[in-house]
Amino acid sequence: MRLRKVAGAVVGAVGAAALVNRALARRASEFERPLAGDHRTYRWRGFDVAYTEAGDPDDPDLVLFHGINAAASSHEWEAVFDSLAEQYHVVAVDLPGFGHSDRPPLTYSASLYETFVRDFLEEFEEPVVVASSLTAAYVAEVAADVDASRYVFVCPTADTVPGERVWLRTLVRAPVVGEALFNLVVSKPSLRYFHDDHGYYDLDNLDEATVDYEWLTGHQPGARFAPASFVSGHLDADVDLGEALRGIDIPVTLVWGAEATMPPLSTGQELAEEADVKLVSIGDSMLVPYAEHPDEFADVVDT
Repeated sequence: MRLRKVAGAVVGAVGAAALVNRALARRASEFERPLAGDHRTYRWRGFDVAYTEAGDPDDPDLVLFHGINAAASSHEWEAVFDSLAEQYHVVAVDLPGFGHSDRPPLTYSASLYETFVRDFLEEFEEPVVVASSLTAAYVAEVAADVDASRYVFVCPTADTVPGERVWLRTLVRAPVVGEALFNLVVSKPSLRYFHDDHGYYDLDNLDEATVDYEWLTGHQPGARFAPASFVSGHLDADVDLGEALRGIDIPVTLVWGAEATMPPLSTGQELAEEADVKLVSIGDSMLVPYAEHPDEFADVVDT
């Protein structure tokens, strides 16, 4: 009798989770483009990859790669996008598996993203390349294959989660239960928590529109598949960042939030010294200085 009750409770819980998942998916059906500009599609290895471009096409190209997190998309550049478009032909892309790009149920990997950023950059003529966090490591790894003019890496890191956990990736990818767990991760209280913990130095700089957009992108069909690889450690880059940066023979600028903890400014100082590259720290900011101090960040990119 007890086993029957337990089984019934499990079935009921799963059924309730399925109902909640469907309700959240319906609420997230209105999903607009993240940035103002011309919205394009880049066809890559079966993916439709979405990107937004703005500015004069005759100006130098500047390509923006967002970082990796559960609710990642090119929307993270919203505060600085228009300002950069005054000087550059700016292109901000949603990485495969994120934003308005296709999100098929692949087992996403660092090598997939390294190949993507290399192929995407080959579409441009000596662009300025700006990349954040883990994506900066992907760009650094393939920099020798890319004809760029300058790199700006924001809090670059190759390591986010210690070790690879296949069981966790499998759990998050699972239907119903995995979707329910992921919905908790991309709930608005959870998103605010992560921003407060290591994203923003001053949470007053986080506007509600950003949280709303992240909630929307985190509740699109297939949204959990790429983050499942991220949270389980399968997207960490197999690259020595110091060595990779040292091998780049064009100007490189590292930009760090002075109060960043993941990774801290001391990591940036060590990288800059090891690779003999420029380091700029932006005060009163953490992982997203371009969101907290967009004018200062735009000035850094422009120099």
